[in-house]
Amino acid sequence: MADTKTKEKEPLFSKKNLGLVKDPLADNNPITVQVLGICSALAITAELKASVIMALSVIFVTAMGNVVISLMRNIIPNSIRIITQLVVAATLVILVDLTLKAFVPDLAKKLSVFIGLIITNCIIMGRFEAFALGNTPWKSFLDGIGNGLGYGVILVIVGFFRELLGSGKLFGIEILGNPVDKTGLYALGYENNGFMLLAPMALITLGLIIGFQRSRNKSLIEETH
Repeated sequence: MADTKTKEKEPLFSKKNLGLVKDPLADNNPITVQVLGICSALAITAELKASVIMALSVIFVTAMGNVVISLMRNIIPNSIRIITQLVVAATLVILVDLTLKAFVPDLAKKLSVFIGLIITNCIIMGRFEAFALGNTPWKSFLDGIGNGLGYGVILVIVGFFRELLGSGKLFGIEILGNPVDKTGLYALGYENNGFMLLAPMALITLGLIIGFQRSRNKSLIEETH
């Protein structure tokens, strides 16, 4: 009798698969470690709401795009794979853009240019090329979620501090008090730091996040030398 061995299927939420989601949130973050997607991280983080919407948009495009590319990986001719990836990304971005225009038109106007630039976001194209073309749809989906979340977390952190310290608000709601009526912290002499709303402060804030992360993980410092 022949000895037949069947290969056990890997659980959907195995430690290895969950690592695809967890790693981009810390040690392999697409912004702070891979230094990708920096432009939008600096440009749209003056408001927390815009940061959250951009983060959700990138998560959707990265996750669903990864799945589509993975499903097509065996039939995409190598000579047109980049064009195919751009078409997939563009289609998903159009869906995101139309959805934003339907439900949050004012914010859609502010993000219009940057939503379009998601198509060429290095994070998205990088995951299509480096991961989705060589892995199953499920793993590609988790990888897309992880990298989208890794990108989104940084945007939300930067947006949180920029809006709070720059205008005293979060999601447009006054948190520190009313600067006109001098209530809350403003009654104690606090003043908003308008510099936080300018692009240079986004870069400084991001630099502080990168410095904090690398101070906690010495291996990231060694990798840069």
